[in-house]
Amino acid sequence: MESPRSLFAHRPHWAIRLGPAPFLPMSRRDMDDLGWDACDVILVTGDAYVDHPSFGMAVIGRLLEAQGFRVGILSQPDWTSVESFRALGRPTLYFGITAGNMDSMVNRYTADRKIRRDDAYTPGGEAGRRPDRAAIVYAQRCREAYRDVPVVLGGIEASLRRFAHYDYWSDTVRRSVLLDSKADILLYGNAERAVVALTHRLARGESVRAMGDLRGAVLALSEPLEDTPGRLSLLDASQLATTAPVLRGRPGETAVVRLPAFEAVRADPDQYLYASRLLHQESNPGCARALVQRHGERDLMVTPPPVPLSTADLDRVFELPYQRAPHPAYGGARIPAWEMIRHSVTIVRGCFGGCSFCAITGHEGKIIQSRSEESILREVEAVRDHVEGFTGVISDLGGPSANMWHLSCRDPAIQAVCRRWSCLHPDVCRNLVTDQGPLVNLYRKARALPGIRKIVISSGLRHDLALHSPAYMRELVTHHVGGYLKIAPEHTEPGPLRLMMKPGLAAFERFKAMFERFSKEAGKEQYLIPYFIAAHPGTTDQDMLNLALWLKRNNFRLDQVQTFLPTPMTPATAMYHAGGNPLAPVALGAIERVATAKGLRQRRLHKAFLRWHDPENWPLLREALRAMGRVDLIGPGRQNLVPAARPGFSRGPRPAEGTGGKAAAVSRAPERGSASPARPPRPGSGGAARKKPESANAASARPPSSGRKAAGDRKGLSSGRRPPRLPS
Repeated sequence: MESPRSLFAHRPHWAIRLGPAPFLPMSRRDMDDLGWDACDVILVTGDAYVDHPSFGMAVIGRLLEAQGFRVGILSQPDWTSVESFRALGRPTLYFGITAGNMDSMVNRYTADRKIRRDDAYTPGGEAGRRPDRAAIVYAQRCREAYRDVPVVLGGIEASLRRFAHYDYWSDTVRRSVLLDSKADILLYGNAERAVVALTHRLARGESVRAMGDLRGAVLALSEPLEDTPGRLSLLDASQLATTAPVLRGRPGETAVVRLPAFEAVRADPDQYLYASRLLHQESNPGCARALVQRHGERDLMVTPPPVPLSTADLDRVFELPYQRAPHPAYGGARIPAWEMIRHSVTIVRGCFGGCSFCAITGHEGKIIQSRSEESILREVEAVRDHVEGFTGVISDLGGPSANMWHLSCRDPAIQAVCRRWSCLHPDVCRNLVTDQGPLVNLYRKARALPGIRKIVISSGLRHDLALHSPAYMRELVTHHVGGYLKIAPEHTEPGPLRLMMKPGLAAFERFKAMFERFSKEAGKEQYLIPYFIAAHPGTTDQDMLNLALWLKRNNFRLDQVQTFLPTPMTPATAMYHAGGNPLAPVALGAIERVATAKGLRQRRLHKAFLRWHDPENWPLLREALRAMGRVDLIGPGRQNLVPAARPGFSRGPRPAEGTGGKAAAVSRAPERGSASPARPPRPGSGGAARKKPESANAASARPPSSGRKAAGDRKGLSSGRRPPRLPS
């Protein structure tokens, strides 16, 4: 993999002389106060503007400002009127569009396709401030406002819809969002490199159509792509065959892989499954080839993934002159996503776990990008000194996963050609560096800073990885658990776990024993909060019953129950739509079939198994247990799952509660005289039970810094982790 120039090596644009703005302007008055006659770039976002490195529009805006460009922000514009998109005038270069730190459909609808009541990225948590499919709507409105101004798509919504994709909300396969939005170019993944290069080149007068050499870009070609000996090897993988294609280009030529066309994957679920496998095999920046997919008469070109940022560049991105506060225009209104991460620090990007249901890998990639220890400590001090309301507690030092900081492949040459789906499944790769010593040292230095009373690790923890470092576990449990610790075993049964690409239950049992031992040695009463998925592809009613029985035996009661939400581009979504396994070889007559709970009644039953202790679910569970021939589990004893119905007493199941994708549990001790466990006293300092939002990137969006996911969608659309934040 090449070592590209630094993000900050470009010659600054002329407006660098103006210096940084206190806040990027959101109105003409703001522009007048800055003495600007125009913006070079206008970023349109579905989120409230919070000037913080956990929010995509702030990252992209401040990064372009540091390159010498004047950047304005249209935050949650009224999409019913084109005039809202003219509020800052005509940009001299382009509009950058993002739906926000979360996918707009995940933000608005639950896994049962019900409308959510709130939006964590809006002042006051008000719902309904962004349209469905916001990237498409915003792009079209910008085109109406100024027809000749280029439109650049970015953020997680666009990133995960760059190919033809299954759309759960309409239950159809849709075209690439680039074509539906009629934008000029789409920048996917952590797009800082691409957006900086594109902006400088447009400022020099180049056309968007000349940007086909940018990594991490999607363009609609004006002419069909053809095999050209001596220059380009077009590797045809457009048809599912009885054997896997040999995709090897001619020496010295650029290789491009042709995927099955949009029309083919829309008509044939097996072709969709095959395309999903191919595109995920081309996700390593070190060896990925460009991909092309026909849509009607046009070819859509997807260039190889962006090269990850160096530690030095990542440090500078996070240390740009953010105000670390919402724009004053909101008048102090509460923005839930900001409240969640205001005292946290992002230390890492990416995730090599490869969970099949998670959007992080498809957006941020598997290669870990880590900040330096010095940069992280400076940000902790900045939070301490400048963020209003700081009480001495850092709420997180994390990322998509809490314990991947500075972990990588032992040999860069091996990493550059690796096509494994996961570095942790089915076992931890022998080439993976698992030394957590540097992370332990970081924790110690951070909590030793003056004015820091406590540091809580709230990002999700990879428990299978933590087992390789007992010293890290001891440090974490002794000093950095705020009463609860989040981990995600996801299930107990081998079938679903294999399709999720998660470790077996034995890893969780070992972790739980280690956690309890170290908590006891520290003299602390602390609890694990494991997350589980209901109705994941490959999960049967019997699997869910076994999980429910395990939960009862282990005194776990689930507080939040959520069902699997098929988000675009994940392997699990391909399983849901096509009924096959893209993790295994896909060929005609040789597809591993995967059964999936799709009907609302069965999905609610799977949820009910997770909340076996809730009386509202007992009628549905009794009916299912009778149908499964397990009436022995109905009764008053400890060996029973639910009690028998009382004569004359009836209570039906309440409406499904779901959001995004899993269930959180709290370990509890049994009540006196009851087979049902009771909740333990809540630890005073609290912590991991809250979820964070997500993010977006490219033309503007990324998840908030610590490491949690958007409320209601722990690993759904969103890149990544805590309040939806997306890399750039």
